Amino acid sequence: MMQKLIKRLRTDDRGTALVEMAIAAPILATLFIIMVDLSKAYSEKLALEQAAQRAIEKTMQGTQNSTTYNALKSEAATAAGVAQSAVTVDFWLECNGTRSGVYDTTCPNGQTYARYLSVEITKIYMPTFKSKFIGPNADGSFNVKGKAGVRTQ
Repeated sequence: MMQKLIKRLRTDDRGTALVEMAIAAPILATLFIIMVDLSKAYSEKLALEQAAQRAIEKTMQGTQNSTTYNALKSEAATAAGVAQSAVTVDFWLECNGTRSGVYDTTCPNGQTYARYLSVEITKIYMPTFKSKFIGPNADGSFNVKGKAGVRTQ
């Protein structure tokens, strides 16, 4: 009788799906959480890029000089919802492909010139499930950057 019971238990496969699910569920849940966090971080990056692009579009509507671009820092910070210290506005003149330090000057005669503007916005992204082991920052957060640039002349 005991041998029949042991043989029956050995061949009985009821409940194996439940055991397999118990093993796989934590792995699948972890992958889902990581996927959601990555998509939220990417969405934040796109929002920062759009804010930088909106700030740059202002320059396309007016005159291009260094005082105009100084106002872009506050414009980009407001659009992105960050402090002005998180925004970097860079503008430069290139004469024959060489970067010049002064934007408002002109290139010597015969040289080709181009003026550029770039806006970079940095924001801290905190994942849904914080971990001291995962993020590059001490609190588990990530720095997300959005950047846009344009040739203005």
